[in-house]
Amino acid sequence: MEQIEYLNKYEKDLQLHLLLMLTSQGKLQGQLLESDDLAEMWDKVAPYYLQDAVKEIADYPNVALGWAMYLGMAVARYWDEDWAYYSKMNLYEVLRDKRGFDYMDEEIRQKVLGIGGEEFTNCEKLVQNCAQQVLNKIRHEQIDPQSPLAFHVFVRSIKVLYKIGASVELRALGYKFEKAN
Repeated sequence: MEQIEYLNKYEKDLQLHLLLMLTSQGKLQGQLLESDDLAEMWDKVAPYYLQDAVKEIADYPNVALGWAMYLGMAVARYWDEDWAYYSKMNLYEVLRDKRGFDYMDEEIRQKVLGIGGEEFTNCEKLVQNCAQQVLNKIRHEQIDPQSPLAFHVFVRSIKVLYKIGASVELRALGYKFEKAN
């Protein structure tokens, strides 16, 4: 029970940290943009993502973390375009299988988000910065590497990055919270 409380607090604190950072950069407006559809897609694709990402942690921790943010961006874009069609797929496998896990970032930026040039580079820097922030937070926790707790912290971290990525993309697409009358 104590470990669950720790993980819940870790996830909440990490999400708040990234939310505040991205709000200060003008990428978000103080809160996450979320939908049940996007959360359900994470539940569907997370085991497949984990299977690939865990292999990358030791040598490429920023990739293992950051690609979850790209995945969130892509899912948000698909949600906006035609969710009735895309919701039936394992979007992670679809994206990964285009060019492989290593090139999933470029595939998403070029083909899904349709960005190039400076915007392509800025998106890369944004994701790298978020992944590095998460990696710093994980290291600050001083958890024994390869322990069950380390695995659970990683799982919570990629979930947060997925949600942040989806929120950033939804904001870029023009979604925002407004007061209802």
